[in-house]
Amino acid sequence: MIEPMRYLYMILKPFSFLPALAIMYLIFTFSSQTGEVSGALSYKVSYKVVQIAEAADQVIDLGIEPGNTDYYVEKIHPYIRKIAHMTEYFCLAVAVAFPFYVYGLRGFLLLLTAGAICIGFAGLDEYHQSFVDGRGPSLRDVGIDSIGAFFGIMVVKLFCWTTLQMLPKPKKKKRRQKGGFG
Repeated sequence: MIEPMRYLYMILKPFSFLPALAIMYLIFTFSSQTGEVSGALSYKVSYKVVQIAEAADQVIDLGIEPGNTDYYVEKIHPYIRKIAHMTEYFCLAVAVAFPFYVYGLRGFLLLLTAGAICIGFAGLDEYHQSFVDGRGPSLRDVGIDSIGAFFGIMVVKLFCWTTLQMLPKPKKKKRRQKGGFG
C-alpha cells in the first residue's frame, strides 16, 4: 500500500509544469500586442527607470542632467526591450528546468532538454509575431531569449546542487568485524 504523502506527491508532481505553461501564456500574450502597444508599454517602463535614476541622482551624483528625461528614455529604450526578452525567458527556463530536475533530469541532459523547450518556444513566438500588426520575427531576439534561458537553467542547476549539498548525509551503518577480540 502506498503511504498517503507519497500518493499525494505522485498526483501533484505533474502539476509542477503549470508555472511554465502560465509563463508561456504570458509571453504569448505580450507577443500578441501590436507593435504600437508593445512599444508604448516598454517606453513606460523606460520612463520609470529614468525617473528612478533621476531621483537617485539627487542622492548619488550619477551625472544625469535635469530636464533631459526624454533623451535618456530614448537612449535606454532598446536595452529595456532586450532585458525584458531575457527576463521572460529566464523565468520560463526556471519554470521548465526545475520540474525536470525534480523528475531526476540532471547535468547536460537538463540543459539540453530545458534549453530546447525554451529556444523552441522562442522561435515559435517570433514566428507568431510575424502575424501581429507592427511586429516581425527576429532571429536576434531568439538569441537574446536563449541567453536568458541559459542563465535560468544555470540558476536552477546551481540552486538545486547547492541545496543537495546542504542536506544531511545518511549515516552509514557500521559493519561488524568478524573474528575480532571483543
